[in-house]
Amino acid sequence: MGRHLHRHAGWDLGRPQPALRALADTGALQGRVLDVGCGTGEHVLMAAELGLDATGVDFAPNALQVAERKARERGLTARFLRRDARKLEDLGELFDTVLDCGLFHIFDDDDRTAYVASVRSVLPPGGRFFLLCFSDRQPGDQGPRRITGNDIDSTERATLASPTNPDGIHAWLVALTRT
Repeated sequence: MGRHLHRHAGWDLGRPQPALRALADTGALQGRVLDVGCGTGEHVLMAAELGLDATGVDFAPNALQVAERKARERGLTARFLRRDARKLEDLGELFDTVLDCGLFHIFDDDDRTAYVASVRSVLPPGGRFFLLCFSDRQPGDQGPRRITGNDIDSTERATLASPTNPDGIHAWLVALTRT
């Protein structure tokens, strides 16, 4: 649990990641949107601003409280739930679009397998999954495990904006459609 709290504290930009904002601007976010590992809610609130049914789940209660406060302050309707990302089936719901900004890459192999099954459980055929994660192009070994382009079907080079790295961090923006 401490790992999740630390992850949010260092990554809260107070705005959406530019790669996901650009995706939203193209109309790629559709229908019911779920942000897994939503932290303080910037991507959920971005979806709500677009008039979409927006839900965020996270395991860190402090981050969820901040997200709820932001929603109130901005006059936006969004739902924030404390849930384990590896057990999304417990929601008993389906979502048209699922977002993950920086959660998948913190998991070890076993948790990654559980997480992928969990996301699949809430994504109907035709649903889209967008993942923004550390790239193997990012030098050094600070931060989470890198993801290689070979791990996934469709990737686009992206940058994760960082409050501590003005140049940003090399990332992948992955778009998958459930078949």
